[in-house]
Amino acid sequence: MKLDFVVFAAHPDDAELSMGGTIAKLTNAGLKVGVIDLTGGELGTRGSKLIRKKESQKADKILNIAIRENLGIKDGHVFGDKENTIKIIKIIRKYQPEIIFAPYINDRHPDHIETSMLIKRAMFFSGLPKIKTSINSKLQKAYRPKRIFYFMQTYEFRPTFIVDISETFDKKMEAVFAYQTQFFNEKLKTTEPETFISTPEFIKFLEARAKTFGFKIGKKFGEPFFSEELIELDLINILKGQK
Repeated sequence: MKLDFVVFAAHPDDAELSMGGTIAKLTNAGLKVGVIDLTGGELGTRGSKLIRKKESQKADKILNIAIRENLGIKDGHVFGDKENTIKIIKIIRKYQPEIIFAPYINDRHPDHIETSMLIKRAMFFSGLPKIKTSINSKLQKAYRPKRIFYFMQTYEFRPTFIVDISETFDKKMEAVFAYQTQFFNEKLKTTEPETFISTPEFIKFLEARAKTFGFKIGKKFGEPFFSEELIELDLINILKGQK
């Protein structure tokens, strides 16, 4: 299956937290979005690898994600070595997305930083015919997506563009709450330890950030992205949209 977009994330729930509203907006428009989790998140303080998998399946249905795969890289060991690079190249060539998304290079979690560098590395080498890969003994063709955009996690950056998610913010939060072991839920009783993301303040932070970036573009909610390359701006369509 050819996909329009592929989101690469270090752990299950990263994609939903960072760009769940954008994913919902794209799938609502009939576009095909895939999510590739590099690890199972097994080092997470709360929950387990199996539980996270079941939670991600719930989130898939909420956001109408076309494809979700987990590459099985050991949590805490996301590095840009040959083995991991080939895994990503195979995914890019398999789904041939027009655009891919990855974590921004600077972040609190080392796996997010390593994922960012790994995806950029694999994107480039995926376009080189002399690098041979195959799936089920079938040789893959070289392919390089048109763009890579980076999403925001804990640390902030000055965005290149902001996506209006005013109509899909509720859907984003529904997908986030599908990971009920990870985030605050007053109806859920648990004896697991509190973490950085399990407090009620973190949920308020998510909403505040979305409101902040939405305000910057004159909308209710927004999600920020960064591009290392310049992006064309269609002024005529902007004017048409304002009329």
